[in-house]
Amino acid sequence: MSTEETPLLSVLAGNPSCQTSTIDVYSRFSTRRKKVVIGLVSWCGLIPFFVNGTFTPSVPQIASDLNTTGSVVNYAISVSWIAASLGGLIGGAYSTFYGRRIIYNYSLPLVALGSMGVAISQNIPMLLCWRFLQALGASPSQVLGAGVIGDIYKLEERGGAMAIFFATILVGPSLAPVAGGWVAFYYSWRIMQASLGVLAILSYFVMFVFFPETSHPGSRGIDKARSQCFNQSGRDIGFVFLNPLRLMLLLRSPILLSISVILSASVMTVFVMLVPLVYTVGERYNISSEALVGLCFLPTGLGNMAGAIVVGRISDYTVVQWRRKRAGVWYPEDRLRVAIVPAATLVPISLIAFGLTVRFIDGTLGLTICLFCLFLNGLGVQMTFGPCAAYLVDIMQSRSAEALAANSGLRSFIVAGGIAIVLPMINCFGIVVTNSVFALVAWLTLILLCVVINYGDRLRAWVDVGFVSVDDN
Repeated sequence: MSTEETPLLSVLAGNPSCQTSTIDVYSRFSTRRKKVVIGLVSWCGLIPFFVNGTFTPSVPQIASDLNTTGSVVNYAISVSWIAASLGGLIGGAYSTFYGRRIIYNYSLPLVALGSMGVAISQNIPMLLCWRFLQALGASPSQVLGAGVIGDIYKLEERGGAMAIFFATILVGPSLAPVAGGWVAFYYSWRIMQASLGVLAILSYFVMFVFFPETSHPGSRGIDKARSQCFNQSGRDIGFVFLNPLRLMLLLRSPILLSISVILSASVMTVFVMLVPLVYTVGERYNISSEALVGLCFLPTGLGNMAGAIVVGRISDYTVVQWRRKRAGVWYPEDRLRVAIVPAATLVPISLIAFGLTVRFIDGTLGLTICLFCLFLNGLGVQMTFGPCAAYLVDIMQSRSAEALAANSGLRSFIVAGGIAIVLPMINCFGIVVTNSVFALVAWLTLILLCVVINYGDRLRAWVDVGFVSVDDN
C-alpha cells in the first residue's frame, strides 16, 4: 500500500549513534507555516526576474551612457544567462548536500554586491563582470523555490502549490520592466540597479530570520556524511567541495534532456519578442520613453500569471483523474498532457503573429495586436512550463533541486546563445523570418513532448538517474 511516509535518519548532536523513525514528512509544517514558506521563496524568486527585467528597457540609455551600441549591451543579458546557468547548478548541488536555507544565506549577498557593482560600472567589461556576479547570486532562487515546494507538499497537492509559487514570482516579468523603464526615464538606470542591491540585503535578513530548513530530515548529503564521520572518528566534517557541473550528467537521461530542450525552445520564444522590443515595437510605433517601453512588457507578465493560476490545479486534477482511470497506478507523464495544447498553439502562433503585425500593421491597431500577442505568448509559455517543472519534481523528488538546476543550466545556455543572435538575425533577415524560425523550433519540440508522454516509462527505465516511485511522493 502506498503511503506518504518516509524513513528519516536522525543524528543527535554529540551522539554518534543513529536513530531511525518513520514520520509523515509532509506534516512537519502546519498549513499556515507552509504558506509562509511559499511566500518567502516566492519573494526571493522575484529577484532574478527583476535582475533581468529592469535591465532590458534601459539598454538604449546604458548604451548611450557607456558610449557603445545596444547590440553590445545586449551581451550583458547573454552573460547573465550564462551566470544563471552556473548559479543554478551550484545552488542545486549544494542545496541537496547542505540544505535549502544555507544557499539563500550565501546567494542573496552576492546579488547585493553584483547589483552595486553594476550601478557603478563605467565601461562594458565592468558591466559584464558585475552582471555575471549579480545573476550568479540571483539564479538559485527559482531552483530552490521549486525544490522547497517538493519538500513540503504531497504529490497531489504539488501542482497547486507550484501554481501559487509561479503565479507570485511571475509578477516579476510584469512589474520589473515597468519599474526599470520608469526609474531609468525619470532618474537613472544606475539608481535601479542600486535599488536591487538594497532589496537583496533586505531579503537576506528576512530569510535568515524566518526561513526554516525544509529538506527531509536525514536526506541531505551532509546528514549522511556526518553519520559516517561520527561513526568513524567522532568528529564533524568541514566544507565539502562539490562539482556543480556533475549535475549536467543527469541530462544523460533522455527524459530530463527532452524536458530541458522543450522548455528551452518555449522560453526562447519570450525573449525573441522581449529582448529586441525597444528596437521593434519601440521604433515601429514611435515609443521612445523607457517608461512606456517598460509598460509594453506588462502583457507577457500578466499572461505568465494567468497561465500559472490556471494550469497548476488543472495538472493536479489530471494526475488524480488518470491515476483513477489506471486503477490507482501512477504514471507521472500524465501531468504533461496539460502542456500539449498551449505548446502547439499559443506559444508558436503568437510569435509568428507578433512578427507579422510589427512588419505589416501600423498605428494603434498594430500596437494593440502586438501587446495581445505578448499576453498569449506569456500564457502559453507558462502553461507549458508549469506542468513540466512539476513533473521534474514528481519524478526526482529526492533530487528535485538538482534536476531543476540541470534543466535550468542547459536552458540558460541555449537562451543565452539565442539572445546573442536575435538582434543580428532581425537586422539581417527581418522580424518575420526570425520569429518564424524560432516558432518552427518550438513546434519541433512538441514531438519530443508527445514522445515523453507516450513512452515515459521506457525512457525512465533506459537511463535511471534516481527516479522515484509513488511511495517517495
